[in-house]
Amino acid sequence: MELEGNVALVTGAASGLGEASMRRLVASGARVVMCDLNEERAKGITDELGDKVLFVKTDVRSEDDVLAALGAAEGMGELVGVVHCAGAGIAARTLGRDGTPHPLDDFRKIIELNLVGTFNVLRLTAATMARNEPNESGLRGAIVNTASIAAFEGQIGQIAYGASKAGIVGMTIIAARDLAAVGVRTCTIAPGTMFTPVMALTPEPMRDHLVASVAAPKRMGAPEEFAALALHIIENDYLNGETIRLDGGNRFPAK
Repeated sequence: MELEGNVALVTGAASGLGEASMRRLVASGARVVMCDLNEERAKGITDELGDKVLFVKTDVRSEDDVLAALGAAEGMGELVGVVHCAGAGIAARTLGRDGTPHPLDDFRKIIELNLVGTFNVLRLTAATMARNEPNESGLRGAIVNTASIAAFEGQIGQIAYGASKAGIVGMTIIAARDLAAVGVRTCTIAPGTMFTPVMALTPEPMRDHLVASVAAPKRMGAPEEFAALALHIIENDYLNGETIRLDGGNRFPAK
C-alpha cells in the first residue's frame, strides 16, 4: 500500500509501540489519526507534529468511538493502513497461592479490551477500507494487529493476557481469508519484551531477568523496531494472514 499522501489510523498511539508506529507512518508521508484515551499525552504529540496527526479520543471497545475516529480519517483522505496497539495486561494466577480463584471480572476486562477491542477495530476499519479504489494488486488496505509471544508461551500469572493475545493470533488467518474478497490484508505482530515507557519503570533486576532468555541481541526490543515491521507489513502487498514474532529469539520460561 502507498502511504505517501494517504491516511493511517493507529490505536494506543500516545505511547510505546503505538507512538513509535505513528511517528514512523508520519515520516513515510502518511497523515495519521491518533487514537488513545490519554488526552494530555496526545496534546503534546499533536503540538509537536501539527496537522500531520489528528487526535480522536477513542475507547477501542466502543463502536461509536471507533466510528468517530474513522469519520475523522475519511475527512483527511483515503485510509489505507491501520496499526492496532491498544491493550493492557494484569498479573493473576488461575488459582492464587492462598487458593483464591482468578477474579472472573478481571479476566473478562482483559478479554474485552485486548481481544474484543481488536476485533472491533478490525471489522470497522476493514469496512471503511473496502470502499477504497484498489491498487495495482487489487488491494485496498492493510491492518496490523498486536499480539504477544505470551500467546504461545504465556508465563505464570498471564492467563488472561495470554488468552486474549492467543485469540488475536487465531483471528489472523481467518480475517485475512474473510477480507480477501474486498482486498484488505491482515497480519499480526507478536512482540517479545519491548522497552516501552511502562517497562522502563520496572526495577533493573527484573529487566535483566526478562532479557536472560533472549537469544540475540541480548536486550529488549525497541518500539522503533516494532514500528519498522508494522510499516513494512503495510507497504508489502504480499504479506497476509501471518503472525510474525518480534522477540530476538526469545521463548518465555514459565516465570
